[in-house]
Amino acid sequence: MALAKEIMGGSIMMDKSSSFFGLNILKDTNQNPGRLCVNPVLISLDQKRRLGSSKLRKGVRRTKSPMVVAAISEDLVKLVRVEKPVTFKVRAVLTVRNKNKEDLTETLFRKLDAFADQIGRSVVLELYSNEIDPKTRAPKKSKEAVLKDWSKKSNLKTERVNYTADILVDSEFGVPGAITITNKHQKEFFLETIIIEGFACGPVHFPCNSWVQSTKDHSKPRVFFSNQPYLPHETPAGLKYLRDQELKDLRGDGEGVRKLSDRIYDYDVYNDLGNPDRGNEFVRPSLGGDKIPYPRRCRTGRVPSDTDILTESRVEKPLPMYVPRDEQFEESKANAFSTGRLKAVLHNLLPSIVASISKKHDFKGFSQIDSLYSEGVLLKLGLQDDLLKKLPLPNLVTRLHESSQGGGLLKYDTPKILSKDKFAWLRDDEFARQTIAGVNPVSIERLQVFPPVSQLDPGKYGSLESALREEHIVGHLNGMTVQQALEADKLFIIDYHDTYLPFLDRINALDGRKSYATRTIFYLNPAGTLMPVAIELSLPQALPGSESKRVVTPPADATSNWLWQLAKAHVCSNDAGAHQLVHHWLRTHASTEPFILAAHRQLSAMHPIYKLLDPHMRYTLEINALARQNLINADGVIEQCFTPGRYCMEISAAAYKNWRFDLEGLPADLIRRGVAVRDPSKPHGLKLLIEDYPYASDGLMIWEAIQTWVRTYVNRYYPDSAHICNDRELQAWYAESINVGHADLRHEDWWPTLANADDLTGILTTIIWLASAQHAALNFGQYPYGGYVPNRPPLMRRLLPDENDPEYMSFHDDPQKYFLSALPSLLQSTKYMAVVDTLSTHSPDEEYIGERQQTDTWTGDSEIVEAFYGFSAEIQRIEKEIEKRNSDASLKNRCGAGVLPYELLAPSSGPGATCRGVPNSVSI
Repeated sequence: MALAKEIMGGSIMMDKSSSFFGLNILKDTNQNPGRLCVNPVLISLDQKRRLGSSKLRKGVRRTKSPMVVAAISEDLVKLVRVEKPVTFKVRAVLTVRNKNKEDLTETLFRKLDAFADQIGRSVVLELYSNEIDPKTRAPKKSKEAVLKDWSKKSNLKTERVNYTADILVDSEFGVPGAITITNKHQKEFFLETIIIEGFACGPVHFPCNSWVQSTKDHSKPRVFFSNQPYLPHETPAGLKYLRDQELKDLRGDGEGVRKLSDRIYDYDVYNDLGNPDRGNEFVRPSLGGDKIPYPRRCRTGRVPSDTDILTESRVEKPLPMYVPRDEQFEESKANAFSTGRLKAVLHNLLPSIVASISKKHDFKGFSQIDSLYSEGVLLKLGLQDDLLKKLPLPNLVTRLHESSQGGGLLKYDTPKILSKDKFAWLRDDEFARQTIAGVNPVSIERLQVFPPVSQLDPGKYGSLESALREEHIVGHLNGMTVQQALEADKLFIIDYHDTYLPFLDRINALDGRKSYATRTIFYLNPAGTLMPVAIELSLPQALPGSESKRVVTPPADATSNWLWQLAKAHVCSNDAGAHQLVHHWLRTHASTEPFILAAHRQLSAMHPIYKLLDPHMRYTLEINALARQNLINADGVIEQCFTPGRYCMEISAAAYKNWRFDLEGLPADLIRRGVAVRDPSKPHGLKLLIEDYPYASDGLMIWEAIQTWVRTYVNRYYPDSAHICNDRELQAWYAESINVGHADLRHEDWWPTLANADDLTGILTTIIWLASAQHAALNFGQYPYGGYVPNRPPLMRRLLPDENDPEYMSFHDDPQKYFLSALPSLLQSTKYMAVVDTLSTHSPDEEYIGERQQTDTWTGDSEIVEAFYGFSAEIQRIEKEIEKRNSDASLKNRCGAGVLPYELLAPSSGPGATCRGVPNSVSI
């Protein structure tokens, strides 16, 4: 029996003890025509003796292909006489993840399922071979098998439970490539992995990570493929139908309302942000289409609203929005988001009470802002525990208290911007530093012409000539003229003129909202740090001859100091809106969703490119759906907290017209903004014009690591361009991402072609960069920098006073009071702080760049597993390099007295609002 164990993997149970397994010779037509492979067949014992076990053993070898099969020499074929196949058992081990907490209904269903399992309503498995049955011309299948011990193990409280099933296959079955599961229970279950033991090739792994629905919800069996990757033309004959049918099921038919248990991926426009049934003030335009171009989102199929057939009806919290079942948050993520969201409710509810008691909503002084962190809202107001008992969710309060450190959860955490230097935010050098090392390091550009020029239509917006003049800035250029500073690449700009000006009339007509379209000029001084040298504040031209533009320069006295602080606050407010609506939401959340939808619809789970992208798509559809429900919707958090109010998403859509996928990769973006030039002698082939640019210098290390990993991966599966051009799934994915997902820009000529390995490497590297590092850089600093509202006010309520204004005297007499009254109110601030605290938080199950679930078995290709370990090691090396840079005193933008280190691109993090960590995907 030693030889039997060697050939069959050592764990089979034979039905006939007098028989022995031999080898069935066939040609492997999938990858290497002409190569001989073996499958287990029956040989009598006397044949075995004649052949000699040593000769058999010598014939067994391991192939170079990633598929592990046995092969023997051709001379041995003549000696083997094939007899009738026999049946033998293999064992399936299914790992099911339990829920940590069940509600009453789930507990009841679990007990019902345990009982039903005993009377035959069980979980049924069927194994599929890679081969076609020559008699039936259909895929070879095992006998149906039933999962054992479900009822016995139903009360186990462990996080994971292993269940087994014995599956009968015949000795000519071949290599298993797929398995179907029929769940006859009442309740879905989450299946992590399946391992099949007992075949000659060794254990066969099936990564699942999916919910298996009950047949009462979905009658068709679920199919899972082994971890062996196949391009479409390499698909084994026995799996072709299953591969095509699974994709067809995932695409759906585009009809009907989606159920929460569905796994259907489809497209729609953003026609669900408004709620016209509530009144005209909740009407919002549909985004997507010729009128207002925008990326597509996941279709839910909900019926139209009652008052507007083109607007989809709303699903309001706490009811869930549809996303395909496997895209929904797993339990620990859902709990973390729920806790954070409800924490925001607590923080909002209490200030609302204050606002109803006190008629004055403004902060009375900076000390009152500080008290939000030191004393907390509850303690500050003297509200006792009886108030908590009156809240609708007392259990939550208990949970929050339990999870708080030092009992301070009902206080706001001190933002990092205050942790090293409480007054840093007031300084000009810190204001400038945050443009390259803060939460929005992607707006700054090299100034190429002075004065700056608008691209807007003067016929529509009047004179667009800048008010900036050489005399405004020449005194701050270290003795250089403006032209000399331009030629020496010393002048930089953050220009929001064209972003905001078309909307200013409407924004400034909103109650309690006041805004300019700002331009800020920075000078790069010899020490390598930036300094602001002028701020231009523009308004639409109201009347001919009226002043619509104003230039504010660094202060020379007390009055000009306060005007300068107000001007910087307006710049920060512009920046906060552009950051949130354009760089963060549009460029990482919304623009990646079409690529994710297309991947699920067009790339099989066994496609190598799907396996590569899989961790970078996790949770994105769910967080985007939650955003449509709570954040970017009419009167949602974004509209309430940011200056543009109801026009927020129109500003986002206006920016999409200038969005270009080919310039979304980091090197291309740096070159587009003029802050880098190509230089083969420099690391990464780029010379940074701001040498100490923490976001860019750290980002380029991560970009190159991703690019190297992706190039290795692509070259493994695509030896030439013909393989890429002829990969129908790959081409369908990319074409659909553009033609359907980004349909409004599909005719643009800048879309990269997909014709060779370099094209594919560039496209995939850009998508992975946007989903991981770019999103992390733009997201996880929101509370650390924005949690102190004076540092980054999300909205402004007053313009700068003019000497002719009636309110100028109130500014002159009490400039601090005027400044605070221009910032968000107490209620607006606390609401905003609670939200960005939630959005800046890592959940406990976060998966960071360089990590994967089932690290050794996510693919059956051992070369790729090894290459991924190399990628992980490079990410760890980058983390150490970032730590080293943050301790380098010569890098003044990340190291110095009171200077925050730049850690937003440090790859790893613990849970919470840590201001560091690069998750694999857009997951919050």
